[in-house]
Amino acid sequence: MGSIIKTLLVIVLLVPLVSIADDIDIKGTAPHTYTVKKGDTLWDISSLYLDKPWLWPELWRNNVHIKNPHLIYPGDQLRLRYNEQGEPVLEMVRETQKAEIKLTPQGRMEKKSVNPIPALPWSIIQPYVDNGLVMDKSDYEKLPHLLGNHDGAVRFATGDLVLSRANNTTPESYRIIRQQNEIRDSEGNLLGIQIRHVADAKPLKSEVEGQHLVSVKQANFEAKRGDKLLPDVEEEPQQLELEAATTQQGQIVDSLEQHQLLGKYNVVVLDLGDQDVSAGTTMGIYLQGPKIFDSENPKYDVESGIVKSTFDNANEVQQPAIKVGELVVFKVFDKASYALITRSTKVIKNGALVAKP
Repeated sequence: MGSIIKTLLVIVLLVPLVSIADDIDIKGTAPHTYTVKKGDTLWDISSLYLDKPWLWPELWRNNVHIKNPHLIYPGDQLRLRYNEQGEPVLEMVRETQKAEIKLTPQGRMEKKSVNPIPALPWSIIQPYVDNGLVMDKSDYEKLPHLLGNHDGAVRFATGDLVLSRANNTTPESYRIIRQQNEIRDSEGNLLGIQIRHVADAKPLKSEVEGQHLVSVKQANFEAKRGDKLLPDVEEEPQQLELEAATTQQGQIVDSLEQHQLLGKYNVVVLDLGDQDVSAGTTMGIYLQGPKIFDSENPKYDVESGIVKSTFDNANEVQQPAIKVGELVVFKVFDKASYALITRSTKVIKNGALVAKP
């Protein structure tokens, strides 16, 4: 399953949420030519040319010779030029012949010995794409759990046989999972249970109703008594199509690395679910300063020693939110989503606002 999702994340279709008449502003520092290197991402290359990387497809719009501009390989050379209408166009040229590639409607025909570059750094998000999960608490509590084994052990590793509870139906395989922490929004509402994938397990046939033995397979961590068994069904892969958020607004409510201070390439949790965003939604990150009590001697409402009753008659000023970065959603659940911070100009903390970029 992981390999399927990886392929879909690598071969992404970048869909802009802008009209084709939108102007594309090229950075003054944008290179005239650029040779794609191993380790590059589409987002990194987009940022070389544009202050708004999510408008990357617009830069390819007038290049009729390239069917799939999102398929870019290490060694490919990109060239920036302007057409007769004065619009910027990014072309691909052969590294060896330095000539423009003319592709048929079927797309790139030559075989490549390497994979196309991904939209986002795969090495960072892969663990969360493959195994990251946020579940409803009631659904989690209904799952069967591990009981113990004949040796009286409380921890179990690869190859161990463990007795467990069983539901009416027995799947071909399980994922052994454990609650890592609760995800809550800024008002304390529970968004879901963040799950850790502990190991895989294979159920063995049993004639005893309500229980069976499972064989622990491919343990990432030691399994414990009480760990839950989740039927291992193939999930529908989430295709990553970059598009800018419009009216959606939310907050960063947690960090998957449990960092207090966040920056580029940290993975965060948003309080936005599948009704709000999809994999590939690009959002701006905004920080809002503390409120100010306006009087002869203005004070922040968070200053130590401040007596707020003194400022009862003062005007309360709410500072505007200032953009400090961007992120891209890459996995979506019912009430929450995982996102990768792709750019930050200041230290970011939980509670930061997210909205259109």
